[in-house]
Amino acid sequence: MQIALKKYTLKLAHTFTISRESRDEQDTLIVCLSHDGKTGYGEATSNPYYGITIEKMMGEIESNSAAIESYELDSPENFYEHLESMGLHKFTLCALDLAANDLFGKLQGKPLYEIWGTDSSRYPTTNYTIGIASIDKMVEKLKEKPWPVYKIKLGTKEDVAIVQELRKYTDAIFRIDANTAWTAEETIKNAPILKELGVEFLEQPLKADDWEGMKLVREQSVLPVIADESCIVESDVEKCGPYFHGINIKLTKCGGLTPARRMIKKGRELGLQLMVGCMTESSVGISAIAQLLPQLDYVDMDGAMLLKEDIASGVTILENGEVIFPKLPGSGIQLL
Repeated sequence: MQIALKKYTLKLAHTFTISRESRDEQDTLIVCLSHDGKTGYGEATSNPYYGITIEKMMGEIESNSAAIESYELDSPENFYEHLESMGLHKFTLCALDLAANDLFGKLQGKPLYEIWGTDSSRYPTTNYTIGIASIDKMVEKLKEKPWPVYKIKLGTKEDVAIVQELRKYTDAIFRIDANTAWTAEETIKNAPILKELGVEFLEQPLKADDWEGMKLVREQSVLPVIADESCIVESDVEKCGPYFHGINIKLTKCGGLTPARRMIKKGRELGLQLMVGCMTESSVGISAIAQLLPQLDYVDMDGAMLLKEDIASGVTILENGEVIFPKLPGSGIQLL
């Protein structure tokens, strides 16, 4: 295989704010793996919360480029084991694994979901994210993008008031993501009010390691609670089982499609609701997530929809939430 690395700075359509940060752009790394005239693409973004930079990922890949390029891609799963032996960061693993899966599908001439034996005719609708801003600005964002399901980022002193105001303008399903900003008491108190306002579930209300608080929330919350920051890698799935109703798997955090599929399998065995989420990323990462859609209960794959301009083509999400899978095999990705 031949490897090429491309760094992009993705400009966002709006300032994106969650409980711990705001940004107007997002740096991302695109990994290109080529063989026999085909090229597979993978992506991983920088992330200060997890201490990862584009330069760190590029350095890891360049240091191991000979071992990567000499590998004969017999399967993405075997390639993943090969990569793990190099001690790469999970974000780096993700970019390489996504590229390998896309390339493998293109070499096989089939989309990944077909290789995995799943039916793409039924899938959950992605939510569209409304980041934290003034209430007026959040209402403006909602009006600008009519959508059947919204994820609302919270973690302010006006959280309930925000949801009450947004509800005046839409009948859409609401999902709440507090990004670890609440206490157990706040969560339990807010849940009945939010349920009455049409909220479907709460995502990661407490700090990632507040297991005692999550035990109370799991027992007393009238809304289901989905783990995000508490569920990063494969071993976290079983740990989260007693404390959450479901898990949100992020490909960049867990290391790519290969471990994500194992997390989905384990989650099903434990009776957990399954969601896959995205970072603020291009259609490279989003198209990889889309291959998992038939296996999921919920999905958050609006990352490319939040950009001023995309850098790739692949899966297309229509205005009603319908997903159009590309005819190109693999994850169906092409750089623009």
